[in-house]
Amino acid sequence: MSKFSTFIIGRFRGCGYAIKGALILIKTEPSIQVQAVIAIVMTALGFYKNITGVEWILQTFAIGLVMSIEGVNTAIEAIADFIHPDFHNKIGFIKDIAAGAVFIAAITAVIIGCVIYFPYLF
Repeated sequence: MSKFSTFIIGRFRGCGYAIKGALILIKTEPSIQVQAVIAIVMTALGFYKNITGVEWILQTFAIGLVMSIEGVNTAIEAIADFIHPDFHNKIGFIKDIAAGAVFIAAITAVIIGCVIYFPYLF
């Protein structure tokens, strides 16, 4: 098998692992489930209000940002719990920082949503 074929097969496997991870997140993590519902509602609202192409790009970026950071936060928490299952100040600090990143992404998404939808609603 050529190096190119091996490379392509590796990329397909990598995509499979990524899809598996995304499905695990959606099936098992309540925070991602809430974000997915919000994403569906905002997407429906975008179709209803007929937002522009640029607004779709911004909205899609905001949704992807929040859900991606939420997934990273979940992974960080899982690693931290695996390394040190009992309470530890440094582990708590790490988890708080990861949660703070989600918070910043969510606030950014809310601001983007307000910029997009306020002109349509008011």
